[in-house]
Amino acid sequence: MSSAMRSRRQVRLSRALGLPLTPKAEKYFERRPYPPGEHGRARRRNDSDYSIRLKEKQRLRAQYGIREAQMLKTYKEARKESGLTGEALVELLEMRLDALVLRAGFARTISQARQFVVHRHICVDGQRVDRPSYRVKEGQMIHVHERSQPMDPFQVAAAGAHRDVLPAVPGYLNVDLEALQATLLRRPKREEVPVTCDVQLVVEHYSR
Repeated sequence: MSSAMRSRRQVRLSRALGLPLTPKAEKYFERRPYPPGEHGRARRRNDSDYSIRLKEKQRLRAQYGIREAQMLKTYKEARKESGLTGEALVELLEMRLDALVLRAGFARTISQARQFVVHRHICVDGQRVDRPSYRVKEGQMIHVHERSQPMDPFQVAAAGAHRDVLPAVPGYLNVDLEALQATLLRRPKREEVPVTCDVQLVVEHYSR
């Protein structure tokens, strides 16, 4: 899929889910904050409880760019933890390597962050990791491989070019952007994680 096609797809998905998933989608979303399609602007149907819960699950999944199987696996893991399942779900998703690459400002979108990981540009504690789903542990350092650092995308990131479109660095991350390094200080807390989601609706969807 070309970058242009991928971008259009993300814009369409953003409008369908009611939240911008990329910086480009945000610009389109500001102009057309209604669902895609011929009747998107006029659509005013009352959604069922099921469709509302389903949409909320899809919104969370889209923000992390993961497949349903990955989402369900993480939900089952979160259910086994003490405390609220919905909060644990978001916290576990946030500890994914691709999510932290995005939060640190090394990438502009979750899709780009995942691509960096898959192409072996990202290391954890000095070792290349090519699995976006890799769960980073407290105290581990994420950094761009030294051979990759001179590449244009990482030089752009190191200059802070993505900071205008990304949320502020959350408190669970310590970032040295110029060095393209970040350390996960502790487990994220749901209220700190910059995703839009009613986690209780997601839990209700899976526990129905």
